[in-house]
Amino acid sequence: MKVHVGAGATEEEAGAIASALAEHLGVDIEVIAGEREDGEPAATAAAPEPEYPLADDLGMTDREVALREEIADILQGGPEKYRQRLPEQGKLFVRDRLDLWFGDGGAGGTGDADREDGSSGLKFEDGKFAHFDAWHPDSPDVEEYDESDRVPADGLITGAAEFEGRDLHFMANDFTVKAGSMASRGVEKFLRMQQRALKNGKPVLYLMDSSGGRIDQQTGFFANREGIGKYYYNHSMLSGRVPQICVLYGPCIAGAAYTPVFADFTVMVEGMSAMAIASPRMVKMVTGEEIDMQELGGPEVHAKHSGSADLVARDEAHARELVARLMSYLPDKAGEKPPRSESKPPKRSPAGIDELIPEAPNRPYDVHDLIERVADAESTFELKPEYGTEIVTAFVRIDGRPVGVVANQPTQRSGAIFPDAAEKAAEFIWTCDAYEIPLLYLCDTPGFMAGSGVEKDAILEKGKKFIYATSSATVPKQTVVVRKAYGAGIYAMGGPAYEPESVIGLPSGEIGIMGPEAAINAVYANKLDDIEDEEERERREAELREEYRRDIDVHRMASEVVIDEIVPPSDLREELVQRFDFYADVEKSVPDKKHGTVL
Repeated sequence: MKVHVGAGATEEEAGAIASALAEHLGVDIEVIAGEREDGEPAATAAAPEPEYPLADDLGMTDREVALREEIADILQGGPEKYRQRLPEQGKLFVRDRLDLWFGDGGAGGTGDADREDGSSGLKFEDGKFAHFDAWHPDSPDVEEYDESDRVPADGLITGAAEFEGRDLHFMANDFTVKAGSMASRGVEKFLRMQQRALKNGKPVLYLMDSSGGRIDQQTGFFANREGIGKYYYNHSMLSGRVPQICVLYGPCIAGAAYTPVFADFTVMVEGMSAMAIASPRMVKMVTGEEIDMQELGGPEVHAKHSGSADLVARDEAHARELVARLMSYLPDKAGEKPPRSESKPPKRSPAGIDELIPEAPNRPYDVHDLIERVADAESTFELKPEYGTEIVTAFVRIDGRPVGVVANQPTQRSGAIFPDAAEKAAEFIWTCDAYEIPLLYLCDTPGFMAGSGVEKDAILEKGKKFIYATSSATVPKQTVVVRKAYGAGIYAMGGPAYEPESVIGLPSGEIGIMGPEAAINAVYANKLDDIEDEEERERREAELREEYRRDIDVHRMASEVVIDEIVPPSDLREELVQRFDFYADVEKSVPDKKHGTVL
């Protein structure tokens, strides 16, 4: 570097300037005094030699080589005998599982799932050296190495990754380390990951394969303020803040079973997943009941009966595929709009909607066929399809926009709302509202089911939750009266009183306290019984039925401006496209309060 100074500078001054700048800047310096005709510098100074030699071909030091050997050992997981058992259990080693999810050969797996550009989806791992001093042969605290004592990473891997173009936090149990059980260092890693997710607002993926807490090591992590109980506090704080998605790969017992039920979405894998509050052995000890793990808490139990599983995957690859589709409907965090896709025409023509819907209120049709004529092709993603089947809850796209659909299913008990269906719908609405996903109600129901069985199953309590969720949701809502909208069913399904942006009807629609048959029996039964002539009674009954149907017909409701519009069925999709687009940024709020008391 050349530096120009005044012509009056002495040789000593020029030398001092050159030396100081060379030392400070680390480069060779030439000091030019004035405008010397020969162009020679008045003084020069060379950059100081570095404290250590710099070269590209020195290679790694012994210290770095030793560290890399330690890391390679950690990446092998627990005792080899447990890793060898994984294939017969139908599951991947956890590092290979991370390969499958994130395409990261550096995670210690096979590397077969690396992405086409050669990059890695795994950004970094935290706590790889957790509990290192307690088991590793290089640790000065280990007097005699015993492979059975291996607890690499304390059996829990946490970090950050890119998944389908989205950044997220993740945790994954290592089943080769004491059956994926949890202990102090792993618990601390888990909590730290959750707390960071709270701060930076990125989704969390839980890859669970854990037998619960290590009972013989519970001191220090079970009841502590920053112990395992804090998991569920953090789950609660994360709920509605960022999407939490859990995939189960094994029998998750006791405390480990709460993470999947706290998550927004839970995926179980056939043949390997299970979750229960206690193991079969504990159940037998407490109750005397003999039962195996799948019967106690396998995918069929939680997909059909408890409703705790949203989706069931065929295998590990299918689980990843399901989560990839699921995340495409979700934003990274609360307050952001969900990602919009390119619009596609429906799989089936909207022109067939009117023919699809029978005129008789009690004749069945599959509401999936209606959804396919409204939603973008191949965009329907149903959740809890085997639970509460009288209502369909699904994510779809309409003109590329993610929408949550709540639809009565006439093929299942005429679409009557049973307790499980009400609870399922309430939870789905609540989740959609948390993540800014607009709602579409497709109403075709005789109302809430009656009878002693549903009363014992809390139809009023669960129906209340359904109505509460609909009332409290502040996302844009559109309601379509497809056919029958009887009783309190129209309340739960986003009726006029629940401030949807629009209530539109199809010409097959009816809104009333009850259907014609029930109304005649309730109001006119005695009068009809007084008519002795059978033909006269039948004629009068038909007249009353027709009068009642005119009274509840959608045209009467439109005439009285109870609903906003009657739409030709062939135009329904385009009508919804326009309405969702127009109301995309609608501002709604709930009264100023801490929170309601219903959910």
